[in-house]
Amino acid sequence: MRILGMLCLLLTLNGCSSLLFYPDRGLPFTPAKAHLEYRDITLTTADGLRLRAWWLPVKAGVAVKGTVLHLHGNGGNLSGHLGGSWWLPEQGYQVLMLDYRGYGLSEGEPSLPAVYQDIDAAFDWLRQAPEVQGKPLVVLGQSLGGALAVHYLVERHPEYQSHLKALVLDGVPASYRSVGRDALASSWLTWPLQIPLSWLVPDGDSAIKAMPRLAGVPKLIFHSLDDPVVPLANGILLYQAAPPPRVLQLTRGGHVQTFGDPTWRQVMLRYLDDPQHFNGLRRLGEIPNYPAVPNSNVEPESPQ
Repeated sequence: MRILGMLCLLLTLNGCSSLLFYPDRGLPFTPAKAHLEYRDITLTTADGLRLRAWWLPVKAGVAVKGTVLHLHGNGGNLSGHLGGSWWLPEQGYQVLMLDYRGYGLSEGEPSLPAVYQDIDAAFDWLRQAPEVQGKPLVVLGQSLGGALAVHYLVERHPEYQSHLKALVLDGVPASYRSVGRDALASSWLTWPLQIPLSWLVPDGDSAIKAMPRLAGVPKLIFHSLDDPVVPLANGILLYQAAPPPRVLQLTRGGHVQTFGDPTWRQVMLRYLDDPQHFNGLRRLGEIPNYPAVPNSNVEPESPQ
């Protein structure tokens, strides 16, 4: 999430949900530019909006292991979030990723709770797509997308939990309000007002409130020790609140940069092979900080 401080000073109580969304219009980059096969998909929401989505099929010749619904974070649009899932098709996982209302080429303006209709539209499409039927389904939620997924699967459609093979969360805020408070505290101008202004941030849909009731699906929680946007404490709190089966995988690097590192891609793949038993990478200390130290001879351990 971007710095909230100056925006808070301009908010009215009626406009506070806009703190959670920072969309960019247009799609300057498509999977074709990365030499990936894809298909443009149009999703229609219950309130009549048309949303742009991308379908990334499994690479030719690779057996389909499952489908991943990728819910991206609160900034930019599909163009900037392809890095979270571009690598999955060659590993046997087909991907549906969508832009919420107001993002990219999607119609409307983002807000809570309306954005949950966008996730509804994605699930509706997945239920009807022939290539998805009979295949395991995984939800990958990064940053805000993960928080939306947790609330959605508990408060909106708890019946979907039993249909998921796994829920993978990456850099997810436990509380919208606490992340807003951290952002306010980072500026000398807003530091004295961090407590009262943070109460303008809507917190009722925060993941920490729903997580204790997310019992029907295995959960893998990635969080970076170095995350400058959503501090590590968020991932720890979500793990502590989560009923088993659950795994907390600490990583290194920037906010939702997890899958830029092949180590963490392998961890996710190994986890999806057996979500009930895989416990993650054992010795995180063997992974150097970012950027890597020049001439370092330390190699990361292969996932166990």
